[in-house]
Amino acid sequence: MFDRLDITWLTLIGLALATLLVPTLVSRPLLANALLLTFAALKGRRIVLDFLDLRSAPALWRGVVSAWVVIVVLFAWLASAIVALI
Repeated sequence: MFDRLDITWLTLIGLALATLLVPTLVSRPLLANALLLTFAALKGRRIVLDFLDLRSAPALWRGVVSAWVVIVVLFAWLASAIVALI
């Protein structure tokens, strides 16, 4: 009934809606930023695996690109944490 791209689209829509709800439901800025960036990392990984078709690529490429997504998100969270602490 649903193929992988359909499930990815539904997941991305669900994560986008969750992203809209986080600022109203979470009052602590660092936690809210961590949740938002976690959703961004999950969306990025789904896009990379399914739309860029890295799911069928060698494990090394999947690992490198997934690590890149995580590193970008960690740097973004670190920047937001530094701004919040200043």
